[in-house]
Amino acid sequence: MKKSIVLLILFAMFSAVSLQAQTADVFDRKFIKARMLETLRWQLKNPKHELNDWTNGAFYAGVFAAYETTKSKEVLDALNAMGEKTGWQPGRRFDHADDIAIAQTYIDLYRLEKDKKMIAPTIAAVDRIKTEKSPEREKNGIIWWWCDALFMGPPTLAKLARTTGDKSYLEMNDRFFQETYDRLFNKEEHLFARDASYLWNDRGEGKKEANGRKIFWSRGNGWVAGGLVRLLKELPKDYPKRAFYESLFKEMMERVAGLQQADGLWRSSLLDPDSYPGGEASGSGFYTYALAWGINNRLLDRQKYLPVVKKAWTGLNTLVTKENKVGWTQPIGADPRKNFDAESWEVYGTGAYLLAGSEVAKLKV
Repeated sequence: MKKSIVLLILFAMFSAVSLQAQTADVFDRKFIKARMLETLRWQLKNPKHELNDWTNGAFYAGVFAAYETTKSKEVLDALNAMGEKTGWQPGRRFDHADDIAIAQTYIDLYRLEKDKKMIAPTIAAVDRIKTEKSPEREKNGIIWWWCDALFMGPPTLAKLARTTGDKSYLEMNDRFFQETYDRLFNKEEHLFARDASYLWNDRGEGKKEANGRKIFWSRGNGWVAGGLVRLLKELPKDYPKRAFYESLFKEMMERVAGLQQADGLWRSSLLDPDSYPGGEASGSGFYTYALAWGINNRLLDRQKYLPVVKKAWTGLNTLVTKENKVGWTQPIGADPRKNFDAESWEVYGTGAYLLAGSEVAKLKV
């Protein structure tokens, strides 16, 4: 009985927020900027992890995008306060992509402030890959052995290359990215497996969903989509490998758009949506970000993809609670999960929402 009452209360709360999103003009630029600031403030007041953790790498990427959108001094102060608290240090593992994710924000802030202390520790960490044995490669055969790494690592290396003028960072990225692509990208489904444990053997044996389909994790592919956007933003227009990344981006976006559900969102498992509850905020946020960016930068056909983005942004706003918390966010894990609801939140859910808002705000709808 108590469980039924709780579920009814949660449903009522979700319905009220959904109605609010439906009645507001969620595409009005003033609304977007205000909602970005509200969700950002809530998240800053409710920290959960070490500031240079990979989770905050995604969150602060969104915070910087919110600064670019709003030009708020409050947001810029929060960004600089984060860097001062971490001493501008990445994580302790020099070759693990998770531990340099936060450096994307350090580099963005350096471009504003031109203070070398903001990027010197990151350069020192990444340069160790050139001269030292990689524990990740020794253990897993490749350095970026899980698809999430394609959000963490490539944009960091590309930002370093653009900022320092050292093209060796782009060469490093190309090598590592290709290894991950070769191992994890499924050319039939046009999606990435989370890691090698999700690959099927030649006999058709492997992990599968309740409906018998292969497991393709929504947030994992969202990490890749968001990472491709952030990589392409940094690459020179005439870079030899740019065509590969653009082609991959278009291929994934076409597949992802076709997996959108009626509410505009994506489920935590892309190929078995019926087995999973609610639209998942972090995967949906990263897809919204990537699709909107593709339209804004003329890599995706506006007529085809704008309706997808409009449904997605409308749906994403139904997940924001009255307290300005981004709910329906799957907790930390390496696979699709069912153990989350309207009250579930994580810092990367807010980061994905902020990134999405930063691109939707530029759309002419």
